[in-house]
Amino acid sequence: MAIPKIKSSAQTAKKSNATAGRKPAGKSLYSKADLEEIFRRFSIQRPEPKGELEHVNPFTLVVAVALSAQATDAGVNKATRALFAVADTPQKMLDLGEERIREYIKTIGLYRNKAKNVVALSEKLITDFGGEVPRTREELITLPGVGRKTANVVLSMAFGQATMAVDTHIFRIANRLLLAPGKTPDEVEHRLMKIIPDQYLYHAHHWLILHGRYVCKARKPECERCVIADLCRSPEKTWDIPAPLVELPPQIIGAEAAS
Repeated sequence: MAIPKIKSSAQTAKKSNATAGRKPAGKSLYSKADLEEIFRRFSIQRPEPKGELEHVNPFTLVVAVALSAQATDAGVNKATRALFAVADTPQKMLDLGEERIREYIKTIGLYRNKAKNVVALSEKLITDFGGEVPRTREELITLPGVGRKTANVVLSMAFGQATMAVDTHIFRIANRLLLAPGKTPDEVEHRLMKIIPDQYLYHAHHWLILHGRYVCKARKPECERCVIADLCRSPEKTWDIPAPLVELPPQIIGAEAAS
């Protein structure tokens, strides 16, 4: 029986300190074969990964993603369930008004400014896009409160386009694993889009987000639960034996674990 190779905390700290001041080279440390295997395993573990923001149509998805900045998906879902029950179109949101929108989302950080953005983006959708959510990144980022990350999420989840929405989880994973190191989300997005095998690209951003949220956590990676532990090049890694590669139970949207 193989004995797991476990790195001591001292070894990990020493290695982490040695690399802490080193600038990312920008090049992935993984071979093409490594990348194929990493995403093959993710595809077996989660064949149909889903975004965890609840929504009923492209408009409510835009609103939910815009509200999720500096907030958890679980927190946004809790606030938007009641909001979307009464306002699931731009016109209904305008009819609701900024003050009432604030009441629905007041448990979310920066809720006052976000309520203004929801009203403004609803107005723009009506005046510039006939009340429909546009299907291009260039048009989406003209909406108030919508940046490149939000646009990429909408293009993927609402319109089935293969994009890479780099949130805090993906940014951390790409740099921690030395998968696609970069100083900015745009750099990481560009590098991930270049290295991820085409057949896995559509689901890749969800796989990486969920891996970062539930396994490779911000405070303390749970390496013993990682299905790519043997392939991982992170200096923070504490375990070399991959977790059993089995399909996980159907994902429960909104059941966000602490990270």
